[in-house]
Amino acid sequence: MSPPPSSSRYDLDRDQLAELLAGEPRYRIDQLWDGLYRQGRDLGGLSNVPKALRARLDDELPTALEPVAESVSDDGETVKWLWRLPDDRSVETVLMHYADRSTVCISTQAGCAMACGFCATGQAGFERNLSIGEIVEQVIRARQHALPRRLSNVVLMGMGEPLANLDRVWPAVERIHGDLGLSARHLTISTVGIIPGIRRLTEAPLPVNLAVSLHAANDELRDELVPINRRYPLAALAEACDAYVEATHRRLSFEWALIDGVNDRRRDAEELAAYARARRAHVNLIPLNPTPGYPTRGTPPDRVAAFAALLSDLGANATVRRNRGTDIDAACGQLRATHAADDQRTSTVTLSEARIARRSTSPVSTVAPGQTTDS
Repeated sequence: MSPPPSSSRYDLDRDQLAELLAGEPRYRIDQLWDGLYRQGRDLGGLSNVPKALRARLDDELPTALEPVAESVSDDGETVKWLWRLPDDRSVETVLMHYADRSTVCISTQAGCAMACGFCATGQAGFERNLSIGEIVEQVIRARQHALPRRLSNVVLMGMGEPLANLDRVWPAVERIHGDLGLSARHLTISTVGIIPGIRRLTEAPLPVNLAVSLHAANDELRDELVPINRRYPLAALAEACDAYVEATHRRLSFEWALIDGVNDRRRDAEELAAYARARRAHVNLIPLNPTPGYPTRGTPPDRVAAFAALLSDLGANATVRRNRGTDIDAACGQLRATHAADDQRTSTVTLSEARIARRSTSPVSTVAPGQTTDS
């Protein structure tokens, strides 16, 4: 397959790179591929590649992500980036540090068409799908920034619906697995419940983890919170999830953003527990991050704990996810929304709590998006 007419550095597969460099010795392709992926170096750091060739590739295959803003949480454990794409769209990536490793949450679309009202990205609407290279580059930047920690997990839970862009998401996942060396059990794809996409994953060769953004376990409420449920209701979603678990032997997880007075009542816990138990699924409880434009608040901490305890009493396996990066707008789409609003008033970003610093150059080690799981 020929290289796309306009490609970024990580869009091309190995064969397309070889075609672009027709006439170069085969070992040169291996040097470039190994340097860019396994070593994670920038072109300037590939000293075994001739300078003229590096300059040519830098011109013909530019990087796709230009850093616009970077936020670091007060404890330094969460870093979020806002990137500008070549067509002036923007996306986010979030890097989370742990004692000896890191997890990155990456975006798969600019915007999102799923229209979940409590999500900042859903409120912004859909712009376009990300390319393979734009997805992969987020992981490469994050891995460099994480050093000396090991980047151990990649979760596709940032901006966008991954299964609505599966033709690009899956090749990106295969490259993250095969060329960056992350095992399938450390890769998680999130979905609001796009059943045709789940079926495609069921037949895919890599048994990655599947996380379903559930948020309600009855159709009436889920129709309101997650509008795609009107097309793919809970009974059909359950069948698709069951088939996925049977085929892959991976544990399914359900994401549940706890919204005060909306989906945190006893009835909600009973419905969720029954739905999760039948699939032997793990439940990740997420206190809702405040989102401009959505009037409802997240469930208070004491009631989050009570909801988790009730799920346990009802026989469901549940964990409360620690809310990371609240002080830096780390929920999906928040930094982009804040930055866009700020840009209308001033060319300098001055968020007091977020401490956002503009970067005029791209450090080799940056990356950035939203609320994530450490699967």
